[in-house]
Amino acid sequence: MRKYALCIGLVIAVATHAQNTFSLTSTTVGGQATDEQVFNGFGCSGKNISPQLSWRNAPEGTKSFAITMYDPDAPTGSGWWHWVAFDIPAGTSGIPAGSGTPGMPGMPAGAVQSMTDFGQPGYGGPCPPPGHGPHQYIVTVYALKTDKLGLDAKAGAPMVGFNLNQQMLAKASLVFYYGR
Repeated sequence: MRKYALCIGLVIAVATHAQNTFSLTSTTVGGQATDEQVFNGFGCSGKNISPQLSWRNAPEGTKSFAITMYDPDAPTGSGWWHWVAFDIPAGTSGIPAGSGTPGMPGMPAGAVQSMTDFGQPGYGGPCPPPGHGPHQYIVTVYALKTDKLGLDAKAGAPMVGFNLNQQMLAKASLVFYYGR
């Protein structure tokens, strides 16, 4: 009987921990990208609309969030940064579709979108080389222990990434794919 009670207690503890894990979801991506998310340029003709994102269970002490989208399969030797946003206020628990797209509303006040590998700030959707196979696109939300990274929209992804890793309390990611 004692082993049975211990087992039930362990199951409850694991289930409670899983429910409290920092997590990221999206109603617009997961699995395969659609024409909505695909870049418009570089030979692609998508709508370049950033995905809707929701996160929950940020760790105690979270003072801001950041979002990145990275393609490790890009044939550059160093991958490709598609989206870099930071200084998102701690009270934020998600962003609507299109909020990262240049010229569209939806990013919280004070948030900064900095330089991507497309050479501009804001979301730049998938657009892998034709025939290169499906690429994976990793969207990550970081819970940070600082309210401001001290960087601006001209900051490159490597500098932002360095600062994110120095200030990170937790991160949550989702992956989607696209090939042409």
